Amino acid sequence: MIIYFLLIGFASMLVGIEFWADFSGGALKSEIWHHLDRYEHHQIDREQVLAPIDRLRSKAILMVAIIMVVMLIVLTMFIKNITEPLQHMIQLSRKISAGDLSQTVRVDANNELADLGHVINEMASNLQEIILLSQRICTTGRVHVDSALGQLDRADLDSPTTDQLRKAIGSLGDELSTMGDMIAYFSFYSFDQKHDAG
Repeated sequence: MIIYFLLIGFASMLVGIEFWADFSGGALKSEIWHHLDRYEHHQIDREQVLAPIDRLRSKAILMVAIIMVVMLIVLTMFIKNITEPLQHMIQLSRKISAGDLSQTVRVDANNELADLGHVINEMASNLQEIILLSQRICTTGRVHVDSALGQLDRADLDSPTTDQLRKAIGSLGDELSTMGDMIAYFSFYSFDQKHDAG
């Protein structure tokens, strides 16, 4: 992105140097005084007296037009190279936040946007790892809950203690089921998807 600002700055600097050269060298002042002197002696008319200023005005209009063209080109490059990939990343980030962890960001550039795309991909990968770990914990937890409930059925415990344990274990089982349902909501990135996309 710095390149775009440098291009605009370079074009503006060239225009500034051109005007500085016109004003600082005494040629413009000498020419104006010369024209005024000739006008006093009726050698030229009023329009010719202002010819150097008209020429400078035309040059200023041309320089402003050049800067506008450079800015238009830079703006077009900016939209193509910055805005479009950024919109793409925003759309994919929304899909990731909605639970589709199979999305990956691809930016064909070597700039800050590519770095941001890599960070988003790492985040999605880390979320997948956390969710898969949680999924394994849910599965293992469900096995232990079922085992504990089975042992309670076979145990010879007094009724109030057994009921309290059943409620606690049942509550844990419900929480594990809820967590499992939440995990099932996510779409994961697989090797097949990566192979097909590439």
